[in-house]
Amino acid sequence: MSEFKLPDVGEGLTEAEIVAWKVKVGDVIEINDIIVEIETAKSLVELPSPYAGTVLDLMVPEGETVEVGTPIISVGDPSAVPAPAPAAAPPAQEEMEIDLSNPSASGGGEGESLVGRNKAERNPVRRARRGAIDAGAARATHTQVQGAFEAGPSPEVVGVDEPSVPATSQAAAGTDAGAVRVLAKPPVRKLAKDLGIDLTALAPSGPGGTVTRADVESAAQPTTARPVAQAAGARETREPIKGVRKMMAGAMVDSAFTAPHVTEWVTLDVTATMEFVDRLRKRREFKDVKVSPLLVLSRAVLLAMRRTPEINSYWDGDAQEVVYKHYVNLGIAAATPRGLVVPNVKEAQDLSLLELAGALNQLTATARDGRTQPAEMSGGTFTITNVGVFGVDSGTPIINPGESAIMCFGAIRKQPWVVGDDIVARQVTTLALSFDHRHVDGQLGSRFLADVASILEDPASALLF
Repeated sequence: MSEFKLPDVGEGLTEAEIVAWKVKVGDVIEINDIIVEIETAKSLVELPSPYAGTVLDLMVPEGETVEVGTPIISVGDPSAVPAPAPAAAPPAQEEMEIDLSNPSASGGGEGESLVGRNKAERNPVRRARRGAIDAGAARATHTQVQGAFEAGPSPEVVGVDEPSVPATSQAAAGTDAGAVRVLAKPPVRKLAKDLGIDLTALAPSGPGGTVTRADVESAAQPTTARPVAQAAGARETREPIKGVRKMMAGAMVDSAFTAPHVTEWVTLDVTATMEFVDRLRKRREFKDVKVSPLLVLSRAVLLAMRRTPEINSYWDGDAQEVVYKHYVNLGIAAATPRGLVVPNVKEAQDLSLLELAGALNQLTATARDGRTQPAEMSGGTFTITNVGVFGVDSGTPIINPGESAIMCFGAIRKQPWVVGDDIVARQVTTLALSFDHRHVDGQLGSRFLADVASILEDPASALLF
């Protein structure tokens, strides 16, 4: 039997959430078959199997976050047919599962043990604490069915290593009070321990009498008037910070309090750019790609960097050096249901306008689907954030770590504009550039922003760069 441990899929991953299993117990798999989808601090990742064989056990349920190196699946001899063992030797008591719906199985030591039934036929189960089962129950046969996961997701609650709950409050009549434990997920159990909350003192609001994170957090609030359960119309709800949002939050805090940000703004007439976009859309070679003003801005950024290479560098504080990049990995900030991600187009400086359009289309489509891989978000050298798609005029963006500047692209609106001595309706937008003032001074930042603006005002001026 081989156990597959959660690997580090890129750049110092420490933990990941099991999102969805792609296999079930009893499946025969080959090397490189996709077995599970995980969510890291950066993206959703599908993991291939390094082993061939029969899936013997899914060791981590969906929705649980585990550390790198934790065994998540076991694979055995592909010729073996998984079947319920009629009389397997009992494991250590702390590993036995007890069906709370059967009082005799929970602690009496008499009657049929319901451990190993499909989840569809049983209530939530939990693990018993060492010493919680009497001698009779400990001698009972423990049956483990490999197909327990076939009926649905893994059980969501496990026992908490806490003092026992009186049988009158948590167990059916006849159940041994010493064997009954509070039901809670492992993250909730850890949170309660960290906050010093006694789980046995809480009124559970989760399904099957499960203590939820909200129950624990509510108990930690400095108030005595606390509802015992969260009603459907609750005034507040809480959501764990994890995955992409957790990573983004840490990165933004580090950047904001490490690099001295300066932001400059320019409002400009982009009527000529909008006309250029319309012409591109009519060209035969662009018929299969989406053409937008973002494409023209991206090209303008790449051209303007030729005059101001400092924009495409970064400050290495540890080495006390400025590192100049002779390539451009152009990042595009994308809002997704999982949070903000910034995938980048590799070697964007070498792409034609048509190739750049295709790369941007693929990048944004992958991000919307939540399938951006860690490698696609690493190594960025400059970022564009397009807030105009939300109808926002502009903003003061925070520089991504490892970069020196980020440009904010605002909404394009038809506004009155002075052309010569006349006031006419023109397409107008605002650009904002935030840059690291440690090595990009005001002159460099202003020149770069002015060059980008000049190309958007007159796309033909790109021939001068």
